[in-house]
Order: sequence, then structure tokens, then C-alpha cells
Amino acid sequence: MIVYFLRHANAGKPLANPKKDEKRALDKEGIEQCGIVGRALAALDVQVDTIISSPLKRAAQTASLVGNELSYEGKLQFEDALRPGASFADFRRLLERYAKQEAIMVVGHNPNLSEFLGRTISENGCEAGTDLKKGAVAKVELDRNSALLNWSVTPKVLRSLYSAAAESSRPKTSRK
Repeated sequence: MIVYFLRHANAGKPLANPKKDEKRALDKEGIEQCGIVGRALAALDVQVDTIISSPLKRAAQTASLVGNELSYEGKLQFEDALRPGASFADFRRLLERYAKQEAIMVVGHNPNLSEFLGRTISENGCEAGTDLKKGAVAKVELDRNSALLNWSVTPKVLRSLYSAAAESSRPKTSRK
């Protein structure tokens, strides 16, 4: 199974009231990040069977916007195992529930999403140091007894690659 770990895009500053913070939406930069990430994943021909998101608004928006860029037609799944403060045991149970899928995308929050990524790819349950920035995505291949991190990129890196590719694809003109 392939698991794409996607941290929600930029949503401004956290709010002091936890109930209000759950409803915090993406800001303009976050919406732009989702477009960049989604288009880059589509260019890489990423296809997922299921997109699973934290139920918090900023994660759900990220999942929806990136899913649209991927032409994902399924229904978004919401799981408490991706909420802030969820445990790795909760996350492992989530993976077990979706084990028959070829590829899934999980959309959540730090610090737990980075922890889940690190613990998924590290041997014997020790923690690998990973830090998913806002809007970052990582691809992990899971087998029964192993996990392999294929890549991890930030929206800033994707934006740079996109700009470089656009410049290099422009036709060269001679000045005579």
C-alpha cells in the first residue's frame, strides 16, 4: 500500500479557544499551497483510492482542494485518528482499516502527523526525525514488514520546480 502523508496547508495563527480553532479555515496562502501541491501530484500521476482527513476545517479544506486537483471523485473520509493529539496506536488502526486499498492519502496536523510518518518508516518502532511543513507531502510504500520513504516535498520546493520547468519549456528565441 502507498500512503501519502499531507499536512494541512497554511491556516494562519492558532486560536486560543480550541472549539473555534477547529473551525479555522485556510488562508489565501494555504489555498495557493493546495493548488501547487495538487497540480504537482497530478503531474506525477498520483492516484489515490481514498482520501482520509482530520475532521478539522483546515485539514478538510486541504484534502478537498488537493483531491480536486487529482480529479479524485470519491467521498472524503473523516477520521478522529488524524486529529491533533491522536495517538500512533489510533493511526495504526486507521491504516489497518484501509489496508486493502492500493493508495491512500492521510491529511492531518503536526506534531502528530510528522510523528506518525517517522514511526511508520523507522525500524522497530523507534522514531525517525521528520518534520512536515504546512502543505508538505510525503510518499511512503508500506509492505507487511517494512516501510520505505520514497520522497517528501514542501510547497516551496514544488513552486520552485514548477517555475524552473515553466522557464525551461519556453521556446528559445534568437536575437539577431
